[in-house]
Amino acid sequence: MELQQGGNAPVPGDALSVGFDWPTQERNVDADASAYLLTASGKVRSDADMIFYNQPKDAGGAIRFIPTGNGLFEIDLARFPDEIEKIVFCLTIHEAQAKNQTLELLSGAAVRVAATDGADALRFAPTLAGAREAAMVFGELYRRQGQWKFRAVGQGFHGGLAPLARSFGIDVAEDAAGSVPPPPPPPPVNLSKVTLVKPGQTVSLEKRGASFGEITINLNWSRGRKGFFGGGTAIDLDLGCLFELADGRKGVVQALGNVFGSFAQPPFIALSGDDRTGDVSQGETMKVNGVHWTAIRRIAVFANIYDGVPNWRQTDGVVLVTMPDQPPIEVRLTEGRDDRRLCGIVLIENDGGRVKLTRIVDYVRDQQVLDEKLGWGLRWVAGRKD
Repeated sequence: MELQQGGNAPVPGDALSVGFDWPTQERNVDADASAYLLTASGKVRSDADMIFYNQPKDAGGAIRFIPTGNGLFEIDLARFPDEIEKIVFCLTIHEAQAKNQTLELLSGAAVRVAATDGADALRFAPTLAGAREAAMVFGELYRRQGQWKFRAVGQGFHGGLAPLARSFGIDVAEDAAGSVPPPPPPPPVNLSKVTLVKPGQTVSLEKRGASFGEITINLNWSRGRKGFFGGGTAIDLDLGCLFELADGRKGVVQALGNVFGSFAQPPFIALSGDDRTGDVSQGETMKVNGVHWTAIRRIAVFANIYDGVPNWRQTDGVVLVTMPDQPPIEVRLTEGRDDRRLCGIVLIENDGGRVKLTRIVDYVRDQQVLDEKLGWGLRWVAGRKD
């Protein structure tokens, strides 16, 4: 059902996905999705009720943010306490004022509601032509006489993510300096995010505790469609990495050859699996054991088109690197060489105990060429997944 602004409809069950689609690839817009769990007062109970890239789930496990190329939330309505009467879904432009950007650049953006693993049931695309705002409430899930419904809202909001979050009662870290927090002093929500957009751009992260904890590297992309009798435009995009340990050992972690690595033992890098179908909403994930960061010298993360026609612009790929108490690092595959099947994305190095990330985004023929460019020195032979 295609909803008009102000329209509402019952949702298809308790297990839902609420996702956004927006055209950012050709328009150089960095947009973010966020959700807010609201009581009858229209405010959050605490900062934990803001769900977004830096806080991907609530305490009760009722809603989870999936770091896709666009925004996606997985929701179990049965797990929300009675005091939560509304879940509001918003879209904002990152650093909109600095870039002089508005939502008009996202014309065609839409929010969609579907049963988990089911087809879209509801969709709303607000009119964004001429929009001067940098944030918008696209839609909301709300209770009415014990039943959950979805309403198409389309309400613009001046400013960006920070003022929008404050309007729902969130204490934002950006304004915490110089103010006296009320007792007890809960840590304010950190809205910081680092997007590596220029070739060779780097960022270094200092350890804030005993270790960096679990470092997660997620790859997500637009998969295309599978043909009824095979073929189609579906793309099997694989996440992998070259690694070098502090003791000089080198190798690769990838689905090709079933070299999935190990989290608890060297190389302390593990690939979660291989999504060949494109049906897994979380994409592909690799985890690095930050407790053993001293044992790792460097990691070169890459994506490989194993099956499907090389069309990097169509994939709209994005890699998100996250770890506890650190801002997420985002790298988008904005360029493309359609005659190259592999993209070296980001180099992660142990820089005197810090985690140093450098944007690569270099499209090459295969893993061997990336190896040669980075001076890894491995010996390569042809391989298959099966």
